[in-house]
Amino acid sequence: MKPARFDYYDPTTLAEALSLLAQFGDTAKPLAGGQSLVPMMNMRLARPAQLVDLNRLGELDYLEVDKGQLRIGAMTRQRTLERSAIVAEGWPLLEEATHYIGHVQIRNRGTVGGSLVHAYPSAELPVVMTALDATLVLRSAQGERLVRAEEFFVDVMTTVLQPGELLVEVRVPQADSGTGASFQEVSRRHGDFALMGVAAIITPDANGNVRGARLVFTGAIPARSRKAEELLIGKPPDRDLFGEAARVAAMTLDPESDVHASAQYRKEVATVLGRRALEQAASRAFHKTGQ
Repeated sequence: MKPARFDYYDPTTLAEALSLLAQFGDTAKPLAGGQSLVPMMNMRLARPAQLVDLNRLGELDYLEVDKGQLRIGAMTRQRTLERSAIVAEGWPLLEEATHYIGHVQIRNRGTVGGSLVHAYPSAELPVVMTALDATLVLRSAQGERLVRAEEFFVDVMTTVLQPGELLVEVRVPQADSGTGASFQEVSRRHGDFALMGVAAIITPDANGNVRGARLVFTGAIPARSRKAEELLIGKPPDRDLFGEAARVAAMTLDPESDVHASAQYRKEVATVLGRRALEQAASRAFHKTGQ
């Protein structure tokens, strides 16, 4: 299939790109890696009147550490995250989850910003950025605003991004010392969309108990389970405890049924994956502290 007719623009600066988006409003679409948008255009599920190509904006392609934060330009390729020694050392959950994104050819072109803005229910990066309490920097011709990842996602493929705005940067804070994390996912085949995925983070205290926890699942929006997290705080790590926390979390999920899996199957998988992720995160955390 072929896309519907559109006008094409390829700005060379961020200011130029923002000016074009301000001019066209909600009839325009920015093009990042194109791994999601282009197929949707070919199937005519998306019909932008204008396409603003961001691939010449080198100013949005960077990966650096600044004052304990990992700063990721929106046009940074997913493959860069996967291969970065800085990310693997300081933000291992991000590196681990990136391995699950499609195939290497997809990650070579797909961008960090593109995945977050597309907000597909089974995508890995929205879940991880929510678990890591990342901050997203949104910019328009009128100015800039900061939005926490947990508040960025509104519904299936819907975010708080307004017409004329671009996601320009992601800021990921450094985890507390001794923190362990894990990402788990199930799909029909490697590289397929996830049937269910989960990110878990465990931070121990000096007494060998859980001081901090995060548990976030894939879904219409990244689903963080505060009830499960509260269940873990102040208690020693234990398989039964992690199993109960995962069960509590899965009960709050509202997955959809489709041709790949039923909602009930997804909830059962979430229970198993949640327990496994918590166990692995705790093992990594307590190994770091020598407990």
